[in-house]
Amino acid sequence: MPFPENTPPPVPDPDFVPAPEPGALPKPGAFRMNHERKRARHLFRRFERPEPSKSYTYSVHILLFLVTLVTTTLAGIQLTRGDIGFLPLDVFALRGAALNAEVQRGLWFALPFLGVLTVHEFGHYFTARRNRVRTSLPYYIPFPMGLGTFGAIIRIKERIFSRREFFDIGLAGPLAGFLAAVPLLIYGFVKLPPLEEYLFKIHPEYAQYGADYARHVYPPGQAGITLAKPLLYQFLEATFANPGLLPHPNELLHYPVLLAGALSLFFTALNLLPMGQLDGGHILYGLLGRRRFNRLAVLLFAGFVFYAGLGLFSLQTDWQTWLYGGTVYALYMGLIFWRVMPTPRQGLLLAASIWAGQLAFSVAAPAIVGNPGWLFFGLLLGRFTGIYHPPAPDERPLSAGRKVLGWVMVAIFVLCFTPSPIR
Repeated sequence: MPFPENTPPPVPDPDFVPAPEPGALPKPGAFRMNHERKRARHLFRRFERPEPSKSYTYSVHILLFLVTLVTTTLAGIQLTRGDIGFLPLDVFALRGAALNAEVQRGLWFALPFLGVLTVHEFGHYFTARRNRVRTSLPYYIPFPMGLGTFGAIIRIKERIFSRREFFDIGLAGPLAGFLAAVPLLIYGFVKLPPLEEYLFKIHPEYAQYGADYARHVYPPGQAGITLAKPLLYQFLEATFANPGLLPHPNELLHYPVLLAGALSLFFTALNLLPMGQLDGGHILYGLLGRRRFNRLAVLLFAGFVFYAGLGLFSLQTDWQTWLYGGTVYALYMGLIFWRVMPTPRQGLLLAASIWAGQLAFSVAAPAIVGNPGWLFFGLLLGRFTGIYHPPAPDERPLSAGRKVLGWVMVAIFVLCFTPSPIR
């Protein structure tokens, strides 16, 4: 086909190497050029692949939601039994009224909890759409133990071009979830059932002691599975709950609405951790700008890991723990700090300094220990998602109103966060 008028023919590619004739030896560099052509064709097919149909995409989202609804309902049944572990598959063997009672109790946890997660994710979704940033609907993540889910995520399909957009999209999710979690907790406190009609049916042996059951059934020093109460939870409890109906902390798992509300506050605080590309990282990046945020990120991450591993090792730890556990911990520290500093050597020096500081602190205050559960989260941040924030082409500062709202979210983080959420 002839070229249109005034259109010059294409310039030959100097790196193009034609395929050799049959039986001829390939010219030098032909193998490399053919490999690059194959790679280019692969990338072309990858990026030019048509998107799945809307019906297929919606089906995936709906299926993940339904599976997550089932797993969180089963998790609610297991939690309200007073246990945290694998999902109770024995429920499927029940029939009639027994099955209905179990499912109803599980749904009293699953629906409020998933409701807050859904409000959180759609806060991100609608704010992204308002800023004309293409994004997916929420993907719910089922899990066969614990809470029955790892939460939900949305996928941003386009680059975010401004500091303000990062701030708005990052803030909208936790703010929306927070505004849903607070009324949920208030409802749970206002609608506490009488002990005789609820808790004493679960534990008939408590009935003989009445409202003073905790003093008799929990000997001093006995530990149970309890959720820590952040400052906001304590305030709402003191304001709206009838003290005579409040369950002992060891019995909180039996109250699905309170449990869903408490966990909603925890997940709000978790998303507001001011590191990396978490929602809190987007908010603090918007407030401080990339340069100041990334300088602060190292200190925040180092302090986070310092607390998480506090008390794992001390000068009184036996040599077997030092030999086996210490080796694993050293590899862990090197792995997460390897890329945190400008050079691997500086990262390893920072890791060694944190470990030495933990040992010194254990000598000065042996009674204060951290929460090793955060070490897994530290691995995700330090090795996979990163602790720094990517740059935006438009780095203009936020407006005064957004700055005020950003610091309000920092205050909400303080009110909802507890360093040891499960005890």
